[in-house]
Amino acid sequence: MKPRAAGALAWPAVYCAAILCAAALLPAEDLLPRCDVLPDWKQAGAARSYTADTLYDYMDGNSEGYLIYGFDRMRGVTCKSGAVSLVIDISEMKDPESAFGLFASNRDPRVPTEAIGVLGQVTPQRGIFVKGNRFVEISASPASSDHSTEIRAFLKALEGRLDGTTSPPEPVGWFPAQGLDANSIRLIPQSVLGLSLLKRGYLAKYDFGRAFIVKQPSTDSSMQLMGKLRDKFEDVEPAAIGDEGFETTDKYLGHLLFFRKGPYVAGFTNLPEDFDASAAAEVFAARIP
Repeated sequence: MKPRAAGALAWPAVYCAAILCAAALLPAEDLLPRCDVLPDWKQAGAARSYTADTLYDYMDGNSEGYLIYGFDRMRGVTCKSGAVSLVIDISEMKDPESAFGLFASNRDPRVPTEAIGVLGQVTPQRGIFVKGNRFVEISASPASSDHSTEIRAFLKALEGRLDGTTSPPEPVGWFPAQGLDANSIRLIPQSVLGLSLLKRGYLAKYDFGRAFIVKQPSTDSSMQLMGKLRDKFEDVEPAAIGDEGFETTDKYLGHLLFFRKGPYVAGFTNLPEDFDASAAAEVFAARIP
């Protein structure tokens, strides 16, 4: 897998011209990036192309982290300028939500995100962003140098060429802001909170606990899910949140409050015992359409 690192530098104006070259960067018919978007960069070796059946050949054991988010295909090239190499890969996912999930699972929570596509992130040896149903990543070598300037320039140019939404999935905006670690929001592809009943959904960290939201195919199925969750825990107390809710304490999830609103099941876990869970849940429920 490609190296990760922390920290980033500002993007100097000298690379603004790269954006003007974006139209020549990414042929829409094959998603293949080009190296000549910046001066003195040339392609090294053959272009790469992988599907879900062959991604293991490129990433070995790390391919599962892509496949679990609905990976479809990847196209990539390696670009060189002098002794510096940039490995550029574009992964196409089944939908924008899955692409965002892959981005969130790959970003470094210690490093700020940037306004590239939906979100982007640049570090001295690595850069990523998500736009539409595509996840773009660049890894640089040698690792002894800071390549954030070149990485950011390539990412900006790629973003300008790709189509697709630049808005995050709607549930990302439904988490209440107070106490939220915004960099912690992730799409969990299976077993949210470690519960197999919660098959796929969003999870976020707060300074007082964790919050989640899971969408079911229908209101009827969300009602059934709430019944199964209620039966799973002991000493359940009803909570008048959304359409229905309950509150209890669990060995692993601590003080929790789950509620349902239409097809959505959401709530908080790992709360302090003296925390007003109902007040927090009411704010959360009000933000869900």
